[in-house]
Amino acid sequence: MAVTVKVKRVPGDRGALPPLPLPRYHSDQAAGLDLQADVAEDWVLLPFQPRAVPTGLALELPAGFEAQVRSRSGLALKHAVMCLNSPGTVDADYRGELQVILMNLGQQPFTVRRGDRIAQLVIAQVARAELSEVSDLSNTSRGGGGFGSTGR
Repeated sequence: MAVTVKVKRVPGDRGALPPLPLPRYHSDQAAGLDLQADVAEDWVLLPFQPRAVPTGLALELPAGFEAQVRSRSGLALKHAVMCLNSPGTVDADYRGELQVILMNLGQQPFTVRRGDRIAQLVIAQVARAELSEVSDLSNTSRGGGGFGSTGR
């Protein structure tokens, strides 16, 4: 299902640098659009230092949708750099700049450069729940087992 998301470029501390390309899917069946770091100068992420990295973009999502910000597997595996709040939710009524909270979980500093692909953005439909308080829940074979109770 295709959905239209409006995108606005957000001015920041990037001076007269040309705008980065809009996020795009990098394969025919990719679930996530690749977000890029819109920074004027290199940023160094020290180990265990979270940092909100700007993308230079603001979104207008249709009602009933969210954008999920997720780690890129290559950054996680090769550099131990991940989105700290993953998946981070961008609500449909948020109009501020989209920023990615990156955390360097590695031992060495990691440099973020302008245009680096730093995260994935997945657009997802959401349902709003109506909660109904009850005194009992139905039984299942799993019951209240959690945290590995179903095996490895």
